[in-house]
Amino acid sequence: MSEPVKTRRYRSTVRQEQAAATRRRILRAAAALFARQGYADTSVAQVAHRAQVSVDTLYASVGRKPQILLAVHDMVLGGADEPIPALQRDYVAAVRRAEGARAKIAVYAEALGRVLPGAVPLSDALRIAGLTDPECRAVWDALNERRAANMRLFAADLRSTGELREDLTDDDVAHLVWSMNAPEFYLLVTGRGRTPAQYAALVADVWTRTLLA
Repeated sequence: MSEPVKTRRYRSTVRQEQAAATRRRILRAAAALFARQGYADTSVAQVAHRAQVSVDTLYASVGRKPQILLAVHDMVLGGADEPIPALQRDYVAAVRRAEGARAKIAVYAEALGRVLPGAVPLSDALRIAGLTDPECRAVWDALNERRAANMRLFAADLRSTGELREDLTDDDVAHLVWSMNAPEFYLLVTGRGRTPAQYAALVADVWTRTLLA
C-alpha cells in the first residue's frame, strides 16, 4: 500500500516543479517583451507565444496582464527570476542587519538607486494603464498600499534604533519615505537629468536630516 503513495507524492512534486518552471518561463518572456516594446504594446498572446505556452496556461499560471506586470515588477525588485516577497529580498535583509538609523537609511537609499531604474518603468506603465482600465487601477492601488505597509515596517525598524525624532510618529516617518520612494518622485528627479545614484544620495540626505534627532 505504501508504494502507490510514494508514486503519487513523486508525481505531485514533479507537477509542482513543472508548474513553477512554466511560471518562470512566462515571467521571463513577459519581462523581455515589456522591456523591449512596453506594457501597452505587449499582448498576452505575445507573451504566451514567446513562453511557448497556451494563453489558458498563462492565465492559470500567472493571471491576467496586470498580474503578469506586477509579478515581473516584483522579480525586478527582488533581483530574481521569480517574484520575491519584500521581507525576503536581499536589500531588505541588509537594511535590517545595518546598525544605526543612518546606516539603515544609507543601505536602503543605495538599494533604491539600484532597483528603481528597472522597476519604475513597469509600475508607471501600470499607473498609466489604470487611468482607463479598472483592473490595472485595482492592481496599482494594491501595490501602493503594499508599499505603504512596508514603509511602516521600515519606520518601526528605524524607531528601534532610538535615533528618530520623538515628535514624529511612525506614520509620519513612513509617509515621508513612501512619498520619496514613489515612482512619481523618482521620475521627477531623474527626469531633470539626475542619475539614479544622485536620486539615492538625495533621498538619503533628506531622510537623515528630516527624520533623525
